[in-house]
Amino acid sequence: MRSILDTLTMKWDGHALHLLDQRKLPTEVTYIRCQSHEDVSRAIGDMVVRGAPAIGAAAAFGYVLGAMRFAESRSGDVTKAMATVRSTLSASRPTAVNLFWALKRMHLFFESRNTKPQWLSELEREAITIAEEDISTNRRIGELGASLLSDQSNVITHCNAGALATVGYGTALGVIRDAKDQGKAVHVFVDETRPYLQGARLTAWELINDGIDCTLISDNMAGWVMKKKGINAVVVGADRITTNGDAANKIGSYSLAVLAAFHKIPFYVVAPSSTIDLELLSGEEIPIEERSSEEITHISGIRIAPENVSCFNPAFDVIPASLITAIVTEDAVNYPPYHFRSTSGKHH
Repeated sequence: MRSILDTLTMKWDGHALHLLDQRKLPTEVTYIRCQSHEDVSRAIGDMVVRGAPAIGAAAAFGYVLGAMRFAESRSGDVTKAMATVRSTLSASRPTAVNLFWALKRMHLFFESRNTKPQWLSELEREAITIAEEDISTNRRIGELGASLLSDQSNVITHCNAGALATVGYGTALGVIRDAKDQGKAVHVFVDETRPYLQGARLTAWELINDGIDCTLISDNMAGWVMKKKGINAVVVGADRITTNGDAANKIGSYSLAVLAAFHKIPFYVVAPSSTIDLELLSGEEIPIEERSSEEITHISGIRIAPENVSCFNPAFDVIPASLITAIVTEDAVNYPPYHFRSTSGKHH
C-alpha cells in the first residue's frame, strides 16, 4: 500500500483511509479500511479511532471520501451532497469539538474551491495538512508542557492522550515523551480508565513500547497513590475546552482533579487550540455523550453484571477551571483566569 500519510493511528493512500482498530489493542494490531464517509463515521462512533485530534483528522479524510464519491457519480448538486457528508460525519460523536472544527474547516475550504478544476485534489491536500499540522502542534505542546515537570517526576495520567489519540506523538503523553527526551526521569502511573480501559489497553502499551517507566493502577487507587507515591503532577488531555477554561475529558477526570486539589498536586490539561470551543462560555454547555450500558455490564463480551441492571454510562465529565492549574496548548502554558477568546481566536 502506497501511503501519502502514514502514522500509527491512520494511513491515507489516496483512495481509502486505513484506521488502526484501537478496540483490539494491545493484543492485536490491525487496520480497518474505510472507503466512504459512512465507513469513517461508523469507525468514529464505534471507537475504532478515538481521541479528539485523531477524530478530527479522520473526519477530514472522511469528508474527502464523500467528495470522491460525488466526483465519481457526477450527479446531483455538489453543495447539497457535501452538506450531507458533513452532517453524517458530525453525527458520529457529540463531545469532541475537534470533529466539528475539522469538518467546518474542510467545508469552508470546499466552498472556496469547488468551482476550480482541481478542487478535489486541493481538498485532499487540506485534509493531509490538517493531519500534518496535528503532529507538529503536538510536538510544540510537548516542548512547552515538559517544562512543567521536574527532573524527577511521578505523574498520573488518565485515558489515552498519546499517539493513538492523535495523528502522531500525543498531547498529554507528548509532554511526557518530550520530558524523557530532555533527560528527565518520569514515572507514569496509568489509570486503567474504566469502563473502556483506554489506560490499561492503550496508554500502558504506548509507554512500554517507548521505554517509559509506568505502573498500571485501577481508577479507584488514584487518591491513595497520590498520598503514598509522591505524585508531582496529573497530566490529562481534553475533548473540549470552553472559553472560561472548563475542560471535558474522559469520565473520571473530574474525580482526579478533586483528588489532586485535596493533595495540592498540580493538575494540567494538555490539548491543541482546536480543542477550545469559542462558542461555549462554560462546561455546563458541553454536550456529554452517553454510551451503551454494555461497556459497563460486559468486559470483552463477558457479562460481569446482573441482567437488566440499570446503568449510567457518560463517556466524559467536566473539570471546572478552578481545579486546573494550567492548560497547555501549542501557543502557551495558559494559567487562570483563562481568556481563550482573545488568545486563541485565530485558530477558529
